[in-house]
Amino acid sequence: MISEDKIKNIIAEVLGSMATGDQASPSQASPAAEACEELCDLTAVDLKKELQVPEPANREAYLKMKATTPARIGIWRAGPRPLTRSLLRFRADHAVAQDAVFSNVSDEFVESMGMFQITSCCKDKDHFLTRPDLGRKIDDETIATLKEKCKQSPRVQVYIADGLSSTAIETNAKDAYSSILQGLKGHGIETGTPFFLKYGRVPAMDVISEVLTPEVTVLLIGERPGLATGESMSCYMAYKASTTMPEANRTVISNIHKGGTPAVEAGAHIADIVKTMLEQKASGLDLKL
Repeated sequence: MISEDKIKNIIAEVLGSMATGDQASPSQASPAAEACEELCDLTAVDLKKELQVPEPANREAYLKMKATTPARIGIWRAGPRPLTRSLLRFRADHAVAQDAVFSNVSDEFVESMGMFQITSCCKDKDHFLTRPDLGRKIDDETIATLKEKCKQSPRVQVYIADGLSSTAIETNAKDAYSSILQGLKGHGIETGTPFFLKYGRVPAMDVISEVLTPEVTVLLIGERPGLATGESMSCYMAYKASTTMPEANRTVISNIHKGGTPAVEAGAHIADIVKTMLEQKASGLDLKL
């Protein structure tokens, strides 16, 4: 039986020979690509710094363009197909996105946030993904729990929902939430009782707003992941939200993650926006920022 180390060495040799054939010369390989000559985590390579085009006319200009976007540009090809490393990276990023969608926020994380947990009308993850309408609703028993455990009619109600990326919540929610609370406290703004909504969609905030009647509702929720990142979180805010209000009444801050707006910075910005909402008594398109 071939040992595991020997198998790894064989795979490393094959990938190394592929990399040699894909690049015009060793001098053309990016530092990120050189660091990944042996078996490694392909998702650790920064695509903005990796250029696989052999003998580009203007290498520096190409890399400057790549630095402005996580899009897959400058990946080259072998005939009609992508290079092996590019294809493997694509599949690895797709796997990260799938993990973000199909995993659940752990009970330990919710407990570490000091929050109690409620659930939408979805019974499990499959139900949540196939019946988005039920992720927008909460049942009578849950409504009774909210009324029992939460402060009624606070100026601002902040809560967290998993949405379509549990990874985004576990990566960003704690820092963003702490920053929001600190910012609101600095503005002298009262907040309600925080909680976590499992299997939650954005419009559930309208139902929650009608139950708890805050002036402003703030929701931190995981975004639908893409191939650039599976850690992106959004914040939805609305002034006196209701189930009859138009979508245009929501104010949104998106792309909260280490490659976009960092969580702490986003939290401070959200607190300032909430202050402006309370002053103008408006949100969405009616809010003047």
